[in-house]
Amino acid sequence: MKIKVISVYVDDQEKALRFYTKVLGFAKKTDFRNGPYRWLTVAPPEDPDSIELQLALNDNLAAKAYQQAMFQQGQPAIMFFTNDIKGDYEQIKARGAEFTMPPTTVTGSTIAKLKDTCGNLIQISQLARY
Repeated sequence: MKIKVISVYVDDQEKALRFYTKVLGFAKKTDFRNGPYRWLTVAPPEDPDSIELQLALNDNLAAKAYQQAMFQQGQPAIMFFTNDIKGDYEQIKARGAEFTMPPTTVTGSTIAKLKDTCGNLIQISQLARY
């Protein structure tokens, strides 16, 4: 088995699509509707056939409660890894992202946290080189 799709709940799919493509640099992979339901995914542009991130609407009480609780506790909904956290931080910040934590060295890595404008915190990590 392998992981193909990971979901993150968002409060507005259009706003999420703009953020994840324009600010983070992902590419829209799948976008189709079936009545009120919308299946929307993004993927890394350099590897579009890799894992996809589903931008799932938090239109049920359980999803909304989970999303809000994670945000209030300061827990990231998703983590991305990079080889250049300082460069990515500067680039993403220049595109208008609101960081809640600049690149900070912690045990084993350097991390930064930002808001995705759709109700989530995102963590970007760069593993320490030993």
